Amino acid sequence: MLMDKKELRTLIAQNKKETSRAAILDLSGPILRRLAVHPRFIAARTILLYHSLPDEVDTQDFVRYWSLRKCILLPTVKGKDIELHRYAAEDHLETGAFGIQESTGEVFTDYTSIDLAVIPGVAFDAEGNRLGRGQGFYDRLLTRLQHYNIYKIGVCFDFQRVEHVPTEPHDIPMDEIL
Repeated sequence: MLMDKKELRTLIAQNKKETSRAAILDLSGPILRRLAVHPRFIAARTILLYHSLPDEVDTQDFVRYWSLRKCILLPTVKGKDIELHRYAAEDHLETGAFGIQESTGEVFTDYTSIDLAVIPGVAFDAEGNRLGRGQGFYDRLLTRLQHYNIYKIGVCFDFQRVEHVPTEPHDIPMDEIL
């Protein structure tokens, strides 16, 4: 059965609600280990990541660890858009508009040097289509980044993989889903 975006968000929200925080952390480990050994990740010097919300693949320790070895960028919500900031350290984070820990490090605009983007989502399908939370922040960011040939990996739990994600003409698919 094909669902519209609202139905999909409701279904995934219910699945997340039934998944404990401990399970989220347990399920995150194998996904991030696969990411860490991915050839694109290994080769990348500058990586767009995200500081996870409690119901997402937990990236907080991953960001902290890899920031000592690579240039890690984190999204920061500014109005209706996302600005990229270099991750400096945990003491350079502040809670943003949606309760997300955002970097207060320097603004990053050299999009040509971004080698890899690791993108969260509510749901993904086999074609790489991504359903976000509905505000369009990542859609607008990915539209800005699409001219820079940045490899995009969506990360999610198995229950977030669905048969079909409804798309709009402006949606930009991921190159791969972990």
